[in-house]
Amino acid sequence: MLDVSHLSVSYGQHPALQNAAIHVSRGEIVVILGANGAGKSSLLKAISGISEGKVSGSVQMQGSELVGLSADKIVEAGIALVPEGRGVFPELSVQDNLKLGAHSERARDDRDANLNRVLSLFPKLQERRRQMVRTMSGGEQQMVAIGRAMMSNPAILTLDEPSLGLSPLLCKDLFQSLKTVRDAGIGILLVEQNAKQSLAIADRGYLIENGQIVHEAPASALMNDPAVQKAYLGGATAGGHKVSAPAAPKPMAPQPTPTPPTGTQMPARPSTQNPSDIAAAAMQKFSRPAPTAPQPAPPPPAQSPAPPPARTQPSAPAPSTGAAGEIDIDNLVARARDTSAARVSPREHGSTPTRPTPASSGAVNGSARPTSLPKSTMPEVKMPDLSDTRDRLKSVLSEIEEAAARARAYRPNRDR
Repeated sequence: MLDVSHLSVSYGQHPALQNAAIHVSRGEIVVILGANGAGKSSLLKAISGISEGKVSGSVQMQGSELVGLSADKIVEAGIALVPEGRGVFPELSVQDNLKLGAHSERARDDRDANLNRVLSLFPKLQERRRQMVRTMSGGEQQMVAIGRAMMSNPAILTLDEPSLGLSPLLCKDLFQSLKTVRDAGIGILLVEQNAKQSLAIADRGYLIENGQIVHEAPASALMNDPAVQKAYLGGATAGGHKVSAPAAPKPMAPQPTPTPPTGTQMPARPSTQNPSDIAAAAMQKFSRPAPTAPQPAPPPPAQSPAPPPARTQPSAPAPSTGAAGEIDIDNLVARARDTSAARVSPREHGSTPTRPTPASSGAVNGSARPTSLPKSTMPEVKMPDLSDTRDRLKSVLSEIEEAAARARAYRPNRDR
């Protein structure tokens, strides 16, 4: 029914398809497998008359040449395309989208019959005939796209990646629906990357690589051939035909060993390139003990000068009492002089005085004798003469009275 031979497509100087040859019969599903950019979509667009590149070769539908005809004339010839991305009208309802597919003269007379066939094939579309297409899921929109193509009453239905963007469950329902379309006597040319599910419903298959058809076989043979998946992903040979595979990484060239300078001895390089051995050799190099230099003898410890013997001031004689029990005044004055000398301020003599400990301080009753500081550390301070204490007190009081009188005389008059 559909015969394609020597079909080539080029975009400027870039060839996208070269001498492709396929055929599709009535009531047959033919799948085309190939990697991205292999030329699958270019093949379908050239058959449908919507290719933007330069097309050459032959596309015949029941003996009629289609190359050079417009897209609407090719639809009238019985070929309908479901493009990649669906291409539905999102602002129209499901029913309006389906009716637009029956605009050709080929389908006008059978529009109602074709509509009933599409709605029976996709029951969800029957339930949502009045729903806006933009509010539907991706799988439901794909049903609308297939149903609209079937409304043109085609003899060959071509589909470009119909399972793209669908969940696995919706993909399974989609391929089951394509089997139903095939059972209705419509030939299907399917471009699909899902090799497993597409080959499960297909009758035959083609492998395309770099714009060329490289292999053709029944779907059952391709299904059981483990090289199909490799060919689909750009792997090795499939069915005796050469398929390009990704180039193996080139081994790195061995690095030349640096030549040590004259007079320098380099450590021996290990025979193996194992990183563990290299690390062990490096650790062995650093673990060798370095030669130790003779240590000089430590200098003798410095002799600290012995402290001079402390001079002790003869203790003051204990107070004596007379026969009548009176205290000896001279003895008290001597003791007071010694105590005052021990408490002289350090600001006056530049040294810190030593406080007498409780053990060295004695009581007045002669239970313990006080110990005075050495004369070398604390100078002797003369006690003032206390004989004229009364006269000095009188002079101080008189000075206070004179100061108060001057203050009263200086105070300003409140009456002013």
